[in-house]
Amino acid sequence: MSWLPAIALAGALFLIAAFALRLPRAAWAAFGAALLFGLAGYALQANPDMPAAPKAAVPEASEASAAMIEARRAMFDSTMQASDFVLVSDGFARRGQYADAAQMLRGVVRENPGHAEAWVALGNALVEHADGNLTPAALYAYARAEQAAPGHPAAPYFHGLALLRAGRAYDTRDLWAQTIADAPEGAEWVPSMRERLERLDALIAAVEAQ
Repeated sequence: MSWLPAIALAGALFLIAAFALRLPRAAWAAFGAALLFGLAGYALQANPDMPAAPKAAVPEASEASAAMIEARRAMFDSTMQASDFVLVSDGFARRGQYADAAQMLRGVVRENPGHAEAWVALGNALVEHADGNLTPAALYAYARAEQAAPGHPAAPYFHGLALLRAGRAYDTRDLWAQTIADAPEGAEWVPSMRERLERLDALIAAVEAQ
């Protein structure tokens, strides 16, 4: 019955995303489907003698992508329009064309290495293009975003979401805690990030108690 903890963790991750992290309701179905695919992969890995199965179809990406884009825009100045090339890349991402979005964003950061939002968007596009996997290229993009805008929460926030999606809730917890500890004095985003961290801690404790 070794799959029971995995199911419990998947359920906890969904609750974290839906309520603690305030994932928009429109993205619940896509996120839940991603967790189910993860459980399916776990089941296959736990039975090495089982014949390989064809990959399931990926759910419609537009709603989840739109939610991620809106969250990113809100963390930067949502009252100011993003650069034209970032907007074009967002259009690709909304249609699930993450490779095209990443290609567009590579051009943006090549011309302007200090464009923090473009680096964050690139990290998100690379994660989605890799089916939710946090690749070295995505890690590099998030690191460059932090370098371009020290003390800004967007890069560690989305990096943490990618870790959470991969089932690495404890790594998300460590990253967000360190981000809060390193925050500039009086940063307006600290209370909301601390609230998310507290809810994440509570849910991790609930899983451990099972």
